[in-house]
Amino acid sequence: MKSSTTKKIVIIFFLGTLSVSAFLYFYVYKSHRNITTESVAFSISAIQLHQDFMNDSETNIKKYADKTIEIYGKITSLDLENNAIVLDNKVFLKMTETISKDLTIQQTVKIKGRFVGFDDLLEELKMDQCIIVN
Repeated sequence: MKSSTTKKIVIIFFLGTLSVSAFLYFYVYKSHRNITTESVAFSISAIQLHQDFMNDSETNIKKYADKTIEIYGKITSLDLENNAIVLDNKVFLKMTETISKDLTIQQTVKIKGRFVGFDDLLEELKMDQCIIVN
């Protein structure tokens, strides 16, 4: 009788360990978001988004954090080496694709990406996984 009880305990322990391991594996290695296929939560100008953060950064961090945003404005900086764009001197955008050499300073663009955060010191908004919409 003791051996059958011991076998049941070993089997239950093994199945429990297997279940926990599978859960942890799929939790840690869940698939990455594909921003290009996600629907946009907000569409806003770079200047308006920056103004919202200057008025109330705490509320807006909760509102926009980790959301897919479509943002538009004038290009004020192009960093081809690091694949980054700055809109209206307010929003730093890390692009997923190589920046086209056709883009120019002061050109108006619409970009979709994931909102990362607000840098209080530089008063700059940050987004990553960005793609040009138009």
